[in-house]
Amino acid sequence: MDKTFYASISDWERESLEQRRMERELLNAGYSRVLGIDEAGRGCLAGPVVAACAYLPLEISIERLKDSKLVTSEAEREKLFQQLCQTPGVIFAHHVVHHEFIDEHNILQATFEAMRRATQSLLDLQTVFNENETIVSCIDGNQVPPDFPTSARAITKGDRSVLCISAASIVAKVLRDRIMVNLDAKYPGYGFAKHKGYATAVHRAKLVEMGPCPIHRRSYQPVRLALEASLSRTDVA
Repeated sequence: MDKTFYASISDWERESLEQRRMERELLNAGYSRVLGIDEAGRGCLAGPVVAACAYLPLEISIERLKDSKLVTSEAEREKLFQQLCQTPGVIFAHHVVHHEFIDEHNILQATFEAMRRATQSLLDLQTVFNENETIVSCIDGNQVPPDFPTSARAITKGDRSVLCISAASIVAKVLRDRIMVNLDAKYPGYGFAKHKGYATAVHRAKLVEMGPCPIHRRSYQPVRLALEASLSRTDVA
């Protein structure tokens, strides 16, 4: 693409083209489709980890689509999510791995499981994919999960540099946020609807004050220490 073309398009269109560079290179290398995979909730003290897998046809651009961590407004993330839902040709799937699995297997294995299953769910859409396609997945991070269902590339900070990963990031974040809002109604007092289970100062203070609830991750040190303190208070009483 020459300088004249770049000068004729908007800033966000130039950014979108740059974010699709990796996808174009993979398609030129012989792959028929490129999928993006990302997760949300890995660093939280409570609730599930959610992974999403997204496919965006190369000709599609969605203004302001980028890594969910860079979209600070919840309303803006919801707007981008709705655009993804309504744009013809865009497809995605997600998978939720709950706190019990995280505590039993660790968060890395839970994240791998969510990514594998989200991707397999997308591949199972037989009206979209066929068994003869050569599909490659771009995964945010520095590791490809074992036994992944497609060829795959791990891309550090891929959620900022590869558009299909950015799309997956938005999907995972929005759907997990909705789960945490619902859990806030079930376990009031911790503020899940606001901090979504992340280790904010408010969340840590409530954890110490109230003790863990059933969806807190017992394998995480702040939760384990709060549980021990809560049990100690009960023993004294």
